Amino acid sequence: MSIKVLIVDDSAVIREVLTRTLGRDGDITVVGAAVDPIDARDKIKTLAPDVVTLDIEMPNMNGLAFLDKLMRLHPLPVVMVSTLTTKGASETLLALELGAVDFVAKPSHDLAGGLEAFGANLREKVRAAAHSHVRGGHAPRLAAPVRLATAAAPRGALMAIGASTGGVEAIRMVLSTMPVDCPPIVIAQHMPAGFTTRFAARLDELSEITVVEAEDRLPLEPGHAYVARGDWHLRVERSSGQLKCRLSQDELTSGHRPSVDVMFESVANAVGPLAVGAILTGMGRDGARGLKKMRDAGAYTVGQSQSSALVYGMPRVAFEEGAVVEQAPVEMIAGKLVAALVRMKSAA
Repeated sequence: MSIKVLIVDDSAVIREVLTRTLGRDGDITVVGAAVDPIDARDKIKTLAPDVVTLDIEMPNMNGLAFLDKLMRLHPLPVVMVSTLTTKGASETLLALELGAVDFVAKPSHDLAGGLEAFGANLREKVRAAAHSHVRGGHAPRLAAPVRLATAAAPRGALMAIGASTGGVEAIRMVLSTMPVDCPPIVIAQHMPAGFTTRFAARLDELSEITVVEAEDRLPLEPGHAYVARGDWHLRVERSSGQLKCRLSQDELTSGHRPSVDVMFESVANAVGPLAVGAILTGMGRDGARGLKKMRDAGAYTVGQSQSSALVYGMPRVAFEEGAVVEQAPVEMIAGKLVAALVRMKSAA
């Protein structure tokens, strides 16, 4: 069955571009277009779309205000169509916190230039959104976590987390329960250049630990998390007895840069049995191969369970390929990782 999409954007040019782009492969049908949220509200009732694409800056009602109401009153999979600006990045991350499934960066003024890649990206994200498990309301705030003393983790331990669609909220939930003295954490989230700086800053605001965007050769410190830079691979390297970030722009791996596979494989090689890893919500199979290498190297690994994953793609493949020791709801993953480190220390 064709996926029914409603486009909400005040620009006639963008509405036309999105309509043409989405309908290209035949499995997605644009059932209507709305010029603002008031128009969209009526068309959602009459057209019953499977997925809504939503602009943020619109007349009559801001896209974020509309999204907030929609997710509380009539939850639907929403893909944001965002601008590549600092303000756009902040608003997009807020949209994901409010319940949007994913986002795409609007094509530049040179529409012809990046339209092919934009279209393929948009169609992929609409398909993922159509199969996502959107829940009404906002993500619950979690109880205070059990604190882990630094002495309870073995020296040289490392945590690694990979995610894609739905990962912005899943990663926030995992980090928000991490103790301030946890081992260093490396994170690969599929996200384009221009958004990861703000993503790291937002996680830093919402977590007890310090969260930064990764920089090349930056030493990995306890109580810190390092987010892979958009359009750059993040690897972990041991240099002069110290773990460090290494950034590169070599070819896409598993269709992505940053790639979760690339990061996990480097962790398996550099840290081995002193690592713990988690694969969270996301479409596709990136991360399964790398996480299997981590498990084979003696690391504890966990996958997000189907019941709590917005898109049960990456965790499913990892589970099927024997890459995870166990699966767990997202709210339990931090505790699982911490408990594994405690066991590791006790066994040493």
